[in-house]
Order: sequence, then C-alpha cells, then structure tokens
Amino acid sequence: MFNNKTLLITGGTGSFGNAVLDKFLHTDIREIRIFSRDEKKQDDMRHLYKNDKIKFYIGDVRDLDSLRSAMLGVDFVFSAAALKQVPSCEFYPLEAVKTNINGTANTIDAAIQSDVKKVVVLSTDKAVYPINAMGMSKAMMEKVMVAKSRNLSVENCTLSGTRYGNVMASRGSVIPLFIDQIKNNRPITVTDPNMTRFMMSLEDAVDLVMFAFTNSAQGDIFVQKSPAATIGDLAEVLIDIFNSKTNINVIGTRHGEKLYESLLSKEEAVKAIDMGDYFRVPADNRDLNYAKYVEEGSKKITLTDEYNSHNTNRLNKDELKALLLNLPYVKSELAGYSI
Repeated sequence: MFNNKTLLITGGTGSFGNAVLDKFLHTDIREIRIFSRDEKKQDDMRHLYKNDKIKFYIGDVRDLDSLRSAMLGVDFVFSAAALKQVPSCEFYPLEAVKTNINGTANTIDAAIQSDVKKVVVLSTDKAVYPINAMGMSKAMMEKVMVAKSRNLSVENCTLSGTRYGNVMASRGSVIPLFIDQIKNNRPITVTDPNMTRFMMSLEDAVDLVMFAFTNSAQGDIFVQKSPAATIGDLAEVLIDIFNSKTNINVIGTRHGEKLYESLLSKEEAVKAIDMGDYFRVPADNRDLNYAKYVEEGSKKITLTDEYNSHNTNRLNKDELKALLLNLPYVKSELAGYSI
C-alpha cells in the first residue's frame, strides 16, 4: 500500500510523527516528509534517525504557500499539526482556531491541489460535547473535513478522520508529568482522582490512523474502542511501579477540564458502524433541502448512549500496571532509577 509512495506528516516532529517513523522507516515506503515549524525538533530527529528516507520541510500549516511546496509529489497525508494543550488554548482561543481549524483547512486544500490521494486528519475525544477551546476547535476541524469531503470523489482525494483519547506518555501528557514528580520527590498533582480518561498507546494511535486509511469512505471518522482508568488509580499505580513514598496532592480541575471524555456522542452512536475494535461514523451527507426530511426520521437517540470513559471497560489497578509497564517510555524511565 505504501510501497514506493511518499507520505507527508504535518506536525511531524511530535509524538505521533515519531511513532509513524518507527513503524514505516523499515518498509518499502519511498519517502516520509516531516512538515513542521520547529527546526530544533527537526534537527533532533535528523540526528536520531539518520535515514535518507526522511525529508524535512520547515513551514506552518497556517501558511498555505508553505504547504503547497511541501505537498508536491506527495501521495498521502497524515494531518497531525495542532495546538493540543487545553489550558493554553483556553487563554489563546484564536491561536487554536488558526492552527486547528484554518491550518487543517489549508492542509486539505493544498493536498487536493497537489493530487494527494488520501488525507487522514487527527482529532480528539475533546471534540465530543466540547467545553474547552481546544475541543471546540477540533470539533470544527472535523466539520471542515466532512464539508470538504462532500465535494470530492474518491478518485480524486479521500478525506477521513480519527478521534482518540489520551495517548499515554505522549509529549505534554500526564504520565511524563507524574513520573517527573515522582523522580524529583515532589507530590503528584492530581486535579480530580475520580476523573476518567481513555488509555491508548502511541502504537494504538498509529494503528487507528492506518485503519482509517485502509477502510475509509469519503468523510468518515473512526474511533478505536479503548479502556479507561481514573486519574487517581493512574497516580497510585505509578507510585507503586517506581516504589515511591511520594504523596498525592489533589489540586482541583484546571481550565476546561471534564470529569470524563467521550469518543462518540449519543447522536453519532445512533449511526455508528461497529467494526470490531473500531467504530466508523459515516459522514452526514444530507443537503440543505430540509423539507424532504420532515417526515423521515432516524433511530431515536434516546435508545442509545454516548461512548465515554465512564462507561467503557474500566481497568483495575493490576490491569493498568501491566499496561503501563509495557510502555517504552515507562521502561526507559525505570531503567537505572533508584529511590
């Protein structure tokens, strides 16, 4: 499928981009283009991988022209560039609009103009019933992708999206924070121990994108079924793994946080297609001729429930510990660690 093809990853210096490189560099792919505005991270990747298949492009998804030049000759695009931190987007919501919404629209437009065959955009559980600027911008990003897909045939360019929960040990996430606090003998700062979050690995995130890439129709959004855990259990299990005596300090919720996250809304669950390990949410391709829908209903949303981190499979502490101990990040942090 990727044999002799060129893949471009926007925001490619992030955790997802590194995971894609680890998965694809030793395949028959012709070239992987890393597109980002951070020359320091690009230089770090250049020295880490030392592989001629990787090409680096400095640019910003907010700048359509920089995307156009990077897209020439590209077959596929994974759109991962985003502002992801909830608090920073709360304070600077227009910056989230510029990157997450307008930047993704630019990425799609540049891909279409360059005859790219497939684009997968990466979204988040925070886009479902969003209460914060990051989630709202990602929800609008999804709407932009679906709207643009309506005017395309699969022979031109197929657009699809993925939506996933917390990616464990990704850059800026809570697991590296907790481990850093443990290793520096500081209390672990927990906002609310009863909060639940989906638990996905970086490999899961890449697998979800690949599933979408392989199985998508125009405008589809894909969700992976994922287990969840409470933040309180996560903190306690990490303390146990590192054999630490540190305390847990409950500090209260931050800007824009929710008690639980949802991967499917009730409205989406009505039409979602169960594909085993994944849900497929087909695009709503009704047009603006509302009259013809007056007498045509769909399944009642009162008979369905959203798919969220409270009602999914809840990991107990032993299951969570086994999952964490399998993460390369946790393994590397444990190596040589002593109290």
